[in-house]
Amino acid sequence: MYKVDLPVDQSIEKAVERRRSAATARKARIFNTRLRVMGLDLDALNQQVQEKNHKENMERQRHKAFDKLREYHDDILLQQDIDERERRAALHTDLAQYWTSQQRVEDSDDADLKCGLKGAFGITIPEGELGPASMQIFQGEGIREEQTRREQMKQTERDLRAQKEDNAIRHMGNKHNEMLVSRELVHQDLRGVEQAAQEEEFKKAARIAYDNYNQALAAERAEKLKQQHRREERENLAEVWHTLTSDMMTECAETAKREVGGAKPPRVLTDRWKGMSPEQLSTIRGEREEQCRERQRQQDTKRIQDAAWDLQLLKLSSEAEEKETRAAELRRQRRIQMDQYNMQLAREQQAYQEYLNKKLYTNKPTKDYFYQFNTSSR
Repeated sequence: MYKVDLPVDQSIEKAVERRRSAATARKARIFNTRLRVMGLDLDALNQQVQEKNHKENMERQRHKAFDKLREYHDDILLQQDIDERERRAALHTDLAQYWTSQQRVEDSDDADLKCGLKGAFGITIPEGELGPASMQIFQGEGIREEQTRREQMKQTERDLRAQKEDNAIRHMGNKHNEMLVSRELVHQDLRGVEQAAQEEEFKKAARIAYDNYNQALAAERAEKLKQQHRREERENLAEVWHTLTSDMMTECAETAKREVGGAKPPRVLTDRWKGMSPEQLSTIRGEREEQCRERQRQQDTKRIQDAAWDLQLLKLSSEAEEKETRAAELRRQRRIQMDQYNMQLAREQQAYQEYLNKKLYTNKPTKDYFYQFNTSSR
């Protein structure tokens, strides 16, 4: 290929420097760290949302666990109250049975005064036989005994009635306290539910506010990116237009030539025009035609060499085939000779076997047979 050696000019170095400066400025605009970091960090926001959802799920599960624990404790307290009442009822029943079976009036020390001698001991003793030590009722002791007993019974009834009223009032007070406690627990549960609902509303409002804020930031970031893309597109279009309309792309020969003086031909600035003169083009065409002819000669020489090699290979292959044919003929002759020799050995073996058989049966070999055997062997 034709090469043209031209000296380097100062304008070329300046043009290269301007191109390097433009590339550096463009790289600085593209790889600006501040513009790349500004805006939303979607990974961090998604991680915060996941952490928040995980925390809410944990709180919800903890509330459910507390509710189950409170219900379990309520059931335990209710079962303990039922067991305590049953125990008290069984205790009162055992106590009444004990009173009935072990603390009867007939078994007391003053049973004879309350029930009489007959009721106390079940025997009848004449009064004349009783001594001073047997006296149990003295004169003047039985005055208004029945009235006193009735008063005592009335007093006992009043006391029992007062005890029943006190027990009823105490029972009502306990029920009222239990009702107040249960109502307070219900109010606390309602307040807890209301507070949870309010907290959920606050969290929902906060999430909506965060979402709106993030959407606004995302929209602002998208708008900034669009403006930046439009600005970069305008700059790139301006740069492309400047490059397309520059002297380097238009290749204006008049602007590329520069007079150097001293009867020397004008120099051509390669950054403005890369064309060639008619003399240079004719020289390049002549060299190209000479290269084509040289290439044709080389191809003809190579074709002749290939034909000679093919002829040599054909000759060698023919000789190899002839050698193979002669070798095959020799192998065939050897096989024929070997077959004949084997047939002769077989005849001799057969004759010898017949001789042995005949000698075995007659035990008198004849002279003619020996003569025939010797002749066949020879």
